[in-house]
Order: sequence, then structure tokens, then C-alpha cells
Amino acid sequence: MHQPASAIGLQYWLKKMGYPRLIIAGFLLFLFIMAPITGSDLSTQITNVINRFSWNAVLVLAMVPMIHSGCGLNFGVPLGVLAGLLGGTLAIEMGFTGPMSFLMAIVVSTPFAILFGGGYGALLNRIKGGEMMVATYVGFSSVSFMCIMWLLIPYKNPSIVMAYTGVGLRNMFALDSFYAGVLSKFLEIDLNPIGINLVIPTGSILFFALLALGVWAFLHTKTGTAMTAVGSNPTFARASGINVDRIRILSVVLSTWLGAVGVLVYQQGFGFVQLYTAPQNMTMPAVAAVLIGGASVNKASISNVIIGTLLFQGLVTMTPTVITALIHTDVSEVIRIIVSNGMVIYALTRKTEGAK
Repeated sequence: MHQPASAIGLQYWLKKMGYPRLIIAGFLLFLFIMAPITGSDLSTQITNVINRFSWNAVLVLAMVPMIHSGCGLNFGVPLGVLAGLLGGTLAIEMGFTGPMSFLMAIVVSTPFAILFGGGYGALLNRIKGGEMMVATYVGFSSVSFMCIMWLLIPYKNPSIVMAYTGVGLRNMFALDSFYAGVLSKFLEIDLNPIGINLVIPTGSILFFALLALGVWAFLHTKTGTAMTAVGSNPTFARASGINVDRIRILSVVLSTWLGAVGVLVYQQGFGFVQLYTAPQNMTMPAVAAVLIGGASVNKASISNVIIGTLLFQGLVTMTPTVITALIHTDVSEVIRIIVSNGMVIYALTRKTEGAK
């Protein structure tokens, strides 16, 4: 007995969307519906979700090039974050302020991203097939190494060094005099004057859109097509004359640079810089977000980045207020951990699946 065309179409879309993504989207919709009922201001919650999306989207975008080249999920994104932190702190040390400090942070972090990404890519080329396992330890070890270096590098700017010794950088310092809000406040749309608690960080969203467009355009160039071919079938790519190792290193360098820029975007929105072990906390949210968006360990697209970041950051933002009001217990961190680790497990058990 043949199934109706509508039933076949529904099954196709369910398989294409993936049950975990549908469940998470449904749960997020439930949170939005319950927000006004529990006494939360819906406009404020939407503002928080949009803000967190604009802060984190570039870090999630950093996953795409390495996935395309077959290097898997970038658990080594702390290398890019560290390059960005070096760029940001050195720009401040050199005395730059305002928008120029943000621009110089990107400029200074670029050579570090190229250096770190090149070495990281060369390492991954030596252990093909075990990239994600090694990348995890690369992230841990690099963050631990830089915990020492933040104390040894001779920074002198009183705004960022430890106040009581003048040696070593603080664990956290504010960016009010530097690049805090440099993107978020650019062309900002504030609807508070008309009675709606909604603020849209237009500059941050436009900056992400520009980078996303750049990545999309790059993936459609000859080099980008070669990168996709390497990720899909390295044997065929090598037979076609493509230098597989060089393309893989290029993808890692690009991912590392996007990670460096991504943490600078995050910092300007957050308004603070966090050092020492903080970069390690950037990995799982970025990996989980791209997976929630529909990516797998060998396929990813810009739409996966956008959808996944909105869903993941929506959960992180909405859960504390809504669920806490409903059950009078804050389980936001528990839900975040379940979603993050659960999506990674789901992706690793479905290596051939991904959004088309």
C-alpha cells in the first residue's frame, strides 16, 4: 500500500531537519510562549537572544572551513581565541582606543592566527582520521600554556595588568575605554523611546553577515571547491591534482582566524576580556551550535551556523528566567550541558548525515 505524497513529504522534511533540532526548536518556542505568562518581558528576552546571537555567531562560523575540508569539528578553536586575545591585549598595550583598538586587534591577531593555524593544520595532517581527538588536547594544552604566558609577557598598561604587582595580566578587565560596543552600538536600533524594550545591535549583525558572505563566496571559488572536494573524497581530490595537505592547512588557518575575530566580536558585545582558562569555555557552545543547526562532522553551511546559533543562544538566554520561574530552581546550566554534549554525541554517531 503506497503512502500518500503528503506523508512522504513530511517524512522527508522530518529527516532533513532532524529530530533533535525539531525538539530543541519546539522547546525554545515553548519558552517564548511561557515568558509573558511567567512575568518576563518578551521584548527584553528577544533583545537578549539577538545580542547573544550577534556575539557568538562568528565563533560558530569558525567551524565551517574545517568541516568542509574533512578536518572535522574544530575542538581546537581555543587556538583562534588565544590569537584574538593576544591581538586585543597588544592593541590595548600599544595605546589604541575606541574603534581603532578593535581594528588594530584584528590586524595584530591575524599573524598569530596564521602562525597558530599553520602549525595546528600541519599537526592534523599527520594524524588524519583522529583530528577531533587530537584537537581537543591541542585546545587544553594551548590554554594551559597561555595561562603561564599571560603572567610572563611584559605588559605595562595599567588598565590591564594586575593592580597590586604590576606584573601579569588580570583575569578579567573592562573594555569601556577601548572597543566595548564598537560594533553593537553602530547603527543600533533602539525602540525603547516608543515603549518597546527592544534593541537591535545592527552593527554586530552586519559584521557577521559580511564575514558569512565572505566565507560563502570563498567556498564557491576554485580553492573553496577544492576544499569541499578534499572533505568529501580526499582520494579523488588527490587524483584530480589537488594538494590535499595544503588545502587542509588553509582551512585550519581560516578557521583559526575566524575564531580570533569571533572572540573579539564577543568581547566588544560582552564589554570585558576574560583570560587564563576562559578560552576553553568557548569550544563546546560553538561546536554544539553548529550541530544544532544541522551540520555534521563532514557537512556544514552558513544556514547551519545561523539556525544553530539562534537555537542554542535562545535556550541559554530563555531557560534561566522561564524555567526558574516555573519550577523555582535554576537548571539553566544543566540544560546547557545536556544540549551541548548531547548534540556532539548525536553528530559523532551520524558521520554521514548533515544538512544539504
